[in-house]
Amino acid sequence: MISLTEENYLKALFNLANHAGEVNVNELSKQLSIKMPTVTSMMKKLAEKKLVHYESYKPLRLTEKGKKEAGLVIRKHRLTEMFLVDKMGFGWEEVHDIAEQVEHVRSVVFFDKIDELLGFPKIDPHGAPIPDKNGKFAWIAYDKLSDCHAGETVRVSAVIHTSSEFLKFLNNREIRLGTKIKIKSVESFDGSMVVSYDNRSADTLSHTVCERLLVEKE
Repeated sequence: MISLTEENYLKALFNLANHAGEVNVNELSKQLSIKMPTVTSMMKKLAEKKLVHYESYKPLRLTEKGKKEAGLVIRKHRLTEMFLVDKMGFGWEEVHDIAEQVEHVRSVVFFDKIDELLGFPKIDPHGAPIPDKNGKFAWIAYDKLSDCHAGETVRVSAVIHTSSEFLKFLNNREIRLGTKIKIKSVESFDGSMVVSYDNRSADTLSHTVCERLLVEKE
């Protein structure tokens, strides 16, 4: 049995992993706001359970078993977020903290029923992929809006770094998944963009915002 705390570590390890699938212990410590000796102790415990590859002074890597367990926690989290938005009317900026609690419910059939009631969605309210029953992800290669060019038309397909403050900002700008954005110009100095979408003929988005919007080109 994997504890709630262990699930949080596994999820953090998965989310922090770089392209090589590795995580620095110090980075994990900062992400979880937990002192490094405590993190190291937990890594040894997870290594004993065959969930993490751990060696002193080397980056951490999830085992295949660890990746599956992390994926299943993320599945429960994202299904919960989708249910809260789609069936209960919550805003996409309101659901993260609730899902953080619900993701630790043990019942598999509970989340399978949520999945069924939602019509087996592939993405959560923020456009992130929902893992399948085996914890596997179907990744989609989106572009960052910040990497696009003047004259292009794109559709918002996902958002990253989904703090409630950022999502509220998007709400105020009436930007949501599916919004089509026409890039009118890109400022060479700071990367900000002048764009148009829906009934807004001209709006300026900072480089920070553009980096957090994942898009598909029309």
